[in-house]
Amino acid sequence: MHPRDHTIFALSSGQPPNAIALVRVSGPQAEKVLTSLAGRLPSPRMASRALLRDLGQRPIDDAVVLWFPGPASASGEDVAEFHVHGGRAVLAALFAALSAFENVRPAEPGEFTRRAFENGKLDLTEAEGLDDLIHADTDRQRRQALRQLKGLLGDKARDWRARIIEASALIEAGIDFSDEGDVPAELLAPALAKVKSLAAEIAEVLAEQGRSERLRDGLVVAIAGPPNVGKSTLMNQLARREVAIVSPHAGTTRDIIEVQLDLDGYPVTVIDTAGIRETDDPVEQEGVRRARARAGDADLVLWLSDASGADSEGKGETTAPVWLVHTKIDLDGADRPLADSAGGRVFCISASRGDGLAELIAAVVEFAQTCFGGGEGGLIGRARQRKLLEETAAALARCVEVIEEGEELAAEELRAAAYSLGRLLGRVDVEDILDVIFREFCVGK
Repeated sequence: MHPRDHTIFALSSGQPPNAIALVRVSGPQAEKVLTSLAGRLPSPRMASRALLRDLGQRPIDDAVVLWFPGPASASGEDVAEFHVHGGRAVLAALFAALSAFENVRPAEPGEFTRRAFENGKLDLTEAEGLDDLIHADTDRQRRQALRQLKGLLGDKARDWRARIIEASALIEAGIDFSDEGDVPAELLAPALAKVKSLAAEIAEVLAEQGRSERLRDGLVVAIAGPPNVGKSTLMNQLARREVAIVSPHAGTTRDIIEVQLDLDGYPVTVIDTAGIRETDDPVEQEGVRRARARAGDADLVLWLSDASGADSEGKGETTAPVWLVHTKIDLDGADRPLADSAGGRVFCISASRGDGLAELIAAVVEFAQTCFGGGEGGLIGRARQRKLLEETAAALARCVEVIEEGEELAAEELRAAAYSLGRLLGRVDVEDILDVIFREFCVGK
């Protein structure tokens, strides 16, 4: 039996123990499983209370059950849901009872969503939006993922693909059915107009410069500088918990410490790096090497310095913006001038006392707003989606270029563009063009 013909089950709520746990069953055996365990088949989409019993009639739990006959279900198949008490023993007994049925097995990771995709309940962009929604850490990420789940990109891609198919149908009708009396003679001009309009729309989407992808991945801010200038203290203040060891001895931090923050809805990863200095300690040398590399990959570097004046060592080893942060101003007794010889931003803080932290955090939030821009409303959420749209745009551009050389070449480029959008959605059907030709031009009747 093919794995898709199996009935699958899985825990669809959090890990036990919980007050209530949701166990979902999907597949051709779902009706039999529900009837056997609950003693009856409840009305579709109506919650019903039942005492669950295994195949040996031993009681499992007093539960609430629901029945969703396919295709009107989340997966497009028959689906049963068991809402049971969320203890480990209850779930173990229920899983054992489900496994006792023939051709019923635990689901693989993502298998419920995979079946929903295969049964046409959602396309690949919506499936990716669902995954992003589950893993969203901030409110802005949640809103963007929800827009994708609702079909923001998928609806656009379906419209674009339909228009490509219409243009391709016009060109191929002229090639293959030019002797038919009910096929219009002048098809090239309207087809070319459709292609140019579509290419302009996709180019506008691609011009977003990856801001929505960046919102999904988050911003990386590195805290760097010489040893013992307060990097770990600042890290703990930003995280509002003790994530790094604070010590008056130089070289305490020898590895990279990362913490994920939600700053006004923007996902920000803050990195505490080892103090950058010359040292003979091989372990600390490796920490310094990693610190330099990580700071070089960051989107923003906060270079910390104190009254010792060790401000510039290694500061210029990144192409990212570098902000100079003077620390321990409570010990200096006076603020530093808000100027930097390199023209970057300068802040004065006391990480231990909290002076100047609000201004620094507000500046980081403003920097994130500039980086992400309108990414929340962007269409593209993943590199895969951008790559396929770039392939589509390239094929449309080639279509315009080669149409004077031959309609067959232009038609081939349109087929490539439609194929790329089909891969974006996960729907590739070569019969679509013929369907449009026969419907629009009554060919072959």
